[in-house]
Amino acid sequence: MRVLVTGGAGFIGSHVVEALSARGHEPVVFDVRDDPGADVRDPVAVARALDGVDAVSHQAAMVGLGNGVVDAAEYVSRNDLGTAVLLSAMAEAGVGRLVLAGSMVVYGEGRYGCRRHAVVRPGPRAAGELDAGRFEPACPLCGEELEPGLVAEDAPADPRNVYAATKLTQEHLAAAWARSTGGTGVSLRYHNVYGPRMPRDTPYAGVASFFRSALARGEAPPVFEDGRQRRDFVHVRDVAAANVVALEAGADAGTLTAYNTGSGEPHTVGELARALADACGGPEPVVTGEYRLGDVRHITADSSRLRDRLGWRPEIGFEDGMREFAREQ
Repeated sequence: MRVLVTGGAGFIGSHVVEALSARGHEPVVFDVRDDPGADVRDPVAVARALDGVDAVSHQAAMVGLGNGVVDAAEYVSRNDLGTAVLLSAMAEAGVGRLVLAGSMVVYGEGRYGCRRHAVVRPGPRAAGELDAGRFEPACPLCGEELEPGLVAEDAPADPRNVYAATKLTQEHLAAAWARSTGGTGVSLRYHNVYGPRMPRDTPYAGVASFFRSALARGEAPPVFEDGRQRRDFVHVRDVAAANVVALEAGADAGTLTAYNTGSGEPHTVGELARALADACGGPEPVVTGEYRLGDVRHITADSSRLRDRLGWRPEIGFEDGMREFAREQ
């Protein structure tokens, strides 16, 4: 299978390219890092790149929380306009298979249970509560403490920042493309991806990269809030393998199917910082109490749909992955 990989020179995309090659496929890299003219927003360049292609793995995106809404137009341009241009060109070229780099950020907060009201969805956390160090969301009906759980693909979308809004829009565009063309689409809703080639020293990098950069400078990793916020850290090679599995399996014609793509092992951000500090032999993490208003408290995946339907299994455990990540130059 000849597969166009947008963003194929980037963090996740480069691993997808390697995984495709290892399975005997022919990846075609489309990335502004390799060629300034390879902009997914350019209809001519995209149409040219799709020539002779059987499927697309769409990894090109502007990621991370960024700078609030200051860079909202850039997020929308790169993520949503870029996806629209790509899908339009795929329709023209008759390319009917797509795997989209989705994200768990479309859910907003994760799944919560209340002793009195069962499953509830807390609203965005107020700045006043966060300033006072009250980081855990309360039940919106009774104000009682909540128990976080795993979020499944049928949970309502509730994007809490600009990046999240653009990732949800990508899915809506892809679903419209699938319905209109009869194409098969998969959105892999990545959880917190980490591993070799992860961007560093940029406001758009992930928390694992921030911690590793601090340790490389001999500084203690600064942990926001109280460090107890839960995430699902999944290794980039496992994510790349999920892309290949999804491309080979396809999906029902005319649909976009979402799959959570996580390790299935929730860890706190504090545990992440401690694991990296131990692996690097660096200073102990420091809990700062600071926060970012667009962040959610807990978001962890139920990835059983991907396991059960497509047979994908993550192979790299948290401890082994963190040791490798800490050693990478």
